[in-house]
Amino acid sequence: MAVTIKAEPESIELEWPRTALVIIDMQRDFIEPGGFGSSLGNDVSKLRRAIVPCQGLLAAARAQGLMVIHTREGHRADLSDAHPAKVMRGHPATRIGADGPMGRILIRGEPGHDIIPELYPLAGEVVIDKPGKGAFYQTDLELLLTTHGITTLLVCGVTTEVCVHTTIREGNDRGYRCVAVSDCCASYFDEFHQTGLRMITAQGGIFGWVTDSAAIIETITA
Repeated sequence: MAVTIKAEPESIELEWPRTALVIIDMQRDFIEPGGFGSSLGNDVSKLRRAIVPCQGLLAAARAQGLMVIHTREGHRADLSDAHPAKVMRGHPATRIGADGPMGRILIRGEPGHDIIPELYPLAGEVVIDKPGKGAFYQTDLELLLTTHGITTLLVCGVTTEVCVHTTIREGNDRGYRCVAVSDCCASYFDEFHQTGLRMITAQGGIFGWVTDSAAIIETITA
């Protein structure tokens, strides 16, 4: 049975069994005070704004039985899956693999690489470890979505203009209907967050749709 969600640039009709919630990179190093993001001088409170809305949306998705997918950006300990062009950017003390406040920066298995406790995956929920910005790049995400018959992605997480946006663009190119959940996304830069959302809905929805968690939860619980 199809339901209609209020969204921009127009409402979108979807079916819950064919819809997945994709939560992008809600990792300790990016979001928690004292983590890597904070050490770079970023105001992590801007990212933490998304936690409570994400909690509400995640609870509703779980209650409805939606497929829930969490992602984490990070690399193997030997950096064999990290392109030199990515590793060599920035100051040596803050590069991928360097020692950070919560372990080696963007290395799988380190404390900072893991998902924050407030949104921690339940047993059985999919966790995608991705070596790039987008969740489709060098992962089995597309195979998992195809196997489960998923056609619509509700995408949230951090940051709006980087990993969320890249994932939506990748999904759009693969034929998925991508819906950004505005209050469940965040950026260290307010203007990037707003511009990123506007880019998705420009020209009649060139990359997809934008809605908020209240519109989705209202429909799920109706």
